[in-house]
Amino acid sequence: MLGQLFSKSGAAVLAALCAFAVRAQGVPETQVLLAPSAGARVVAMIATTPQVAQRYDPTQARFTPDPQLVALGRQLFHDTRLSEPSGTSCASCHDPARAFGPDLRRGLRDTEKSPGTALGSRAGQFGQRAAPSLLYVRYVPRRYFYQDDDALVPSFFGGLMADASSDSLAEQVSAPLLNPREMHNRSAAHLLARLKGNGVAQMLVPRFGEQVKSDSKALLEALGTSLQAYLQSDELSPFTSKFDRFIRGQGQLDTAELRGLALFKNPDKGNCASCHTVSETASRPERSLFTDFGYEALASPRNKRLVENRNPRYFDNGLCETAKKLKWPEPEQWCGYVRTPGLRNVAIRQSFMHNGSLTSLREVMEFYNTRGTDPVRWFGKSGAFNDLAPQFHDNVNVNSPPLNRKPGSAVALSDADIDDLVSFLRTLTDERYVALMPPVLQRR
Repeated sequence: MLGQLFSKSGAAVLAALCAFAVRAQGVPETQVLLAPSAGARVVAMIATTPQVAQRYDPTQARFTPDPQLVALGRQLFHDTRLSEPSGTSCASCHDPARAFGPDLRRGLRDTEKSPGTALGSRAGQFGQRAAPSLLYVRYVPRRYFYQDDDALVPSFFGGLMADASSDSLAEQVSAPLLNPREMHNRSAAHLLARLKGNGVAQMLVPRFGEQVKSDSKALLEALGTSLQAYLQSDELSPFTSKFDRFIRGQGQLDTAELRGLALFKNPDKGNCASCHTVSETASRPERSLFTDFGYEALASPRNKRLVENRNPRYFDNGLCETAKKLKWPEPEQWCGYVRTPGLRNVAIRQSFMHNGSLTSLREVMEFYNTRGTDPVRWFGKSGAFNDLAPQFHDNVNVNSPPLNRKPGSAVALSDADIDDLVSFLRTLTDERYVALMPPVLQRR
């Protein structure tokens, strides 16, 4: 948020400050739950989104879902009858064998290639955005604003999906179910008719009552509640990586990995920890979820393989579309912002960035390192950000290292530094998935 403000003209900054001057006058003393057992005091409301007095602390969250509901959610997660046509389950795009993220080779025909996103329920139809890993997703808080003492305006955190369009896991469930490029149910009513006919709705009756067979809202709530219970279970938060053993005093990082950790935290080098929070001195792994649950406008390269992007006037505007729906003041200032992902198990991903435009972890590091110094490499001949409408280019973070470098200037990270950063990021892979990491290709 601050990076965006300081890239604007003085008049626009003043306008933004005025827009956020919806302070606590008349706001009753109240608490909001950002996650189970993790509350915060509300000091103001920005439209219907609370601004709270303190940042969300994931170590305060307590997850005790009903085991029977977890079992039902697990069964639904793997049920291929949820899609139209049948054959695609939640696990199809969030594969437990790949850290609950996508296998981009799943279901492809011999000559077919993924554009960097997962295949939906229909042949040739791929998602518009890259599917994230669902491991550790239980820690993502509900939507809220928070303002540091030294900040000019509040910053936004929390919410599910790249654009915070869902406020909770239970609410988020309907998005893939009703997305024509994913599970392709045309409407809630269409979903109700299908699940009533194929037996899924009947599975929910013992827990949620007969109304799930006649009321589409009740059906979606039952599906959301069940799947949320499963996603909040300990099964999806294993904390078994080499890094976890290190912070628990059960193992060591090697020299390259320690150098990578130092670069990760160095504000003048990688500066990764400014958004991907880490606390290597804390033995509780929830202190190191490698995301602050915030949003940033990074100007990822345009993914020309996506069907939507064949239209040069199409742009995925990210958070500002949600800001409009939630009636935040000046919603356009959030265009281009997407949620900061957690980095656990990032080393086994097959595509990167919200649009799936990058194809290796090293390429991601090179993008951060050279977006400013060599923009032509990423955006084409003009060097201008190419996946965000020109009127929103001022929203892009051009102030935080290493993104603040100018064309032709020296880079912040050497090739050896990038090698070390990749080495460290590989330590975030949970034990079950270590064998899936691609071999390290160093360029020293």
